[in-house]
Amino acid sequence: MNYKEFQSCGVYVVVNMIAGKWKPLILHELFRNSERFSNLWRMMPRVSKKVLIEQLKQMEKDELIVREERSGFPPEVYYRLSDKGRSLGPILKQMEVWNSNLT
Repeated sequence: MNYKEFQSCGVYVVVNMIAGKWKPLILHELFRNSERFSNLWRMMPRVSKKVLIEQLKQMEKDELIVREERSGFPPEVYYRLSDKGRSLGPILKQMEVWNSNLT
């Protein structure tokens, strides 16, 4: 398999979408319910707003999450899992089970 073929490998694509220091924690929180940006930021230990925004933008680009702006004063931004993101649930659960079997 050459590098170009490897880049289209399903495992590579999925791992690339969920890899990152904060993406697993973001997914964990969003599986529980949709969240305002400010709430997500407070739940993440020691992450800067800039880094959190970058991670959220990447996940939005990969169609794992949906960003919703709600008008009002002040305007509110909410994030929730898309159908594609929600479909990761069984995979992430299986990863958790696999890890618990290692100990």
